[in-house]
Amino acid sequence: MEDAVSEQALDRDSGEEQTELKRVLGPKLLLLFIVGDILGTGIYALTGKVAGEVGGAVWLPFLVAFTIAIITAFSYLELVTKYPRAGGAASFVHRAFEIHFITFLVTFTVMASGITSASTASRAFAENMFKGFNWFVGTNAEGDAVVSAGAISVGALGFILLVMAVNFRGVAESVKANVVLTLIELSGLLLVIFVGFWAVAGFSGAEVDFSRITVFESPSGKNAFMAVTAATGLAFFAMVGFEDSVNMAEETHEPSRIFPKVMLTGLLLTAAIYLLVSITAVALVPVGELSQGGTPLLTVVERGAPNLPIDTLYPFIAMFAVANSALINMMMASRLLYGMANQGVLPKPLGLVHKARQTPWAAIVFTTALAAGLILLVTSVSNLGDVTALLLLAVFSVVNVACLVLRKDTVEHQHFTAPTALPVIGALACAYMVGPWTGRDTSVYAIAGWLVVIGVALWVVTWFLNRALYAKPTRIKEPEDLGTGGPKV
Repeated sequence: MEDAVSEQALDRDSGEEQTELKRVLGPKLLLLFIVGDILGTGIYALTGKVAGEVGGAVWLPFLVAFTIAIITAFSYLELVTKYPRAGGAASFVHRAFEIHFITFLVTFTVMASGITSASTASRAFAENMFKGFNWFVGTNAEGDAVVSAGAISVGALGFILLVMAVNFRGVAESVKANVVLTLIELSGLLLVIFVGFWAVAGFSGAEVDFSRITVFESPSGKNAFMAVTAATGLAFFAMVGFEDSVNMAEETHEPSRIFPKVMLTGLLLTAAIYLLVSITAVALVPVGELSQGGTPLLTVVERGAPNLPIDTLYPFIAMFAVANSALINMMMASRLLYGMANQGVLPKPLGLVHKARQTPWAAIVFTTALAAGLILLVTSVSNLGDVTALLLLAVFSVVNVACLVLRKDTVEHQHFTAPTALPVIGALACAYMVGPWTGRDTSVYAIAGWLVVIGVALWVVTWFLNRALYAKPTRIKEPEDLGTGGPKV
């Protein structure tokens, strides 16, 4: 036992322990990871859908979603600085309640949210790519350019396999790709804001109407509160991403020290960009046009700068932006499965680590297969985005409760502590946003329901496997129990 503890030497101030995964993330790379994950598919693909729910007041659902996200982020910060290991929300819930079934469902739900997000990004990647190269593009009844559904599915499948290859190659390579893609997607959003200023200054000749941003309009006839609630449920997909980073805790230097400042900085930065982009979009493009098609920000750029060749370049910017979302979410999902397999919640083979690459290869293959299935079965980007938001809101509610429950558990190293009121508010707000009164399409609950059914079935299989192979109930594993990580190949 002394040898095990020695191998797992824990820095009492930083909470950093040795891990078989390679620690490569410092403050700057972690910030780019968080910003890159948040500034992805949500704002690029779903701005028009949110506008379709509330009209010109599209910025309001993004603001409400940000408020809920940052409240929940405080709970995540307390937990990840207290228990800085792979596993994220599932690990926190496992430690708080010690109920295998609940832990498994949270694990599966977070994994499913990451995979649905990656599937959404993959489809958006394919659509933007084909529009950029003018491949498989036709026109609909309104004369708008559209890409055939079959081409989008094939392109998305090819892309998700490429993401798998980068993910397997190693975390260092994945992080380098994340840096490049984050800078590209950030440039795309800053370009939208620049086009807005360009149009306001009168250089483009485009019509700019800022009065639209105060016009509330619900095509479905909902009152203002219910329409904003429904739009927030969808907009929340654009604010998720901060929670992915906690699954990278074992690949981050001094996670207990750097996470609070970096995560809050990333959230504030992305919220400011989202608000500016949404206001610019509505000011340049009438809501009716903005809510049509899967590339709303391309429409904004085309309208705001018709005399500049930006519209030719923009599909490629959007393509690389959503690619980043897919890469980060697949990294998160695979690390989650690896972490929970090491804690005995999932079958041990999912904890297999490649000896040379130091990546959880079995979890990478498994999550890629699930993402490919979703790409083929679900063709609506808005549905996939709403499913992701629904699943994560349910998990966030449980994590906020777990934060309060774990207050009785003390650790020797220093860690962040959230104001007690915030986890309470976060739990109630997230639980409310899960309900059917948000006006989500019933198909969203159906997809989420089937995912949960699959999760329950896998839990039964896992329970029997663990019972047969280990003949011991699963318990929370402390650092000295974890050894040096998953089995090697």
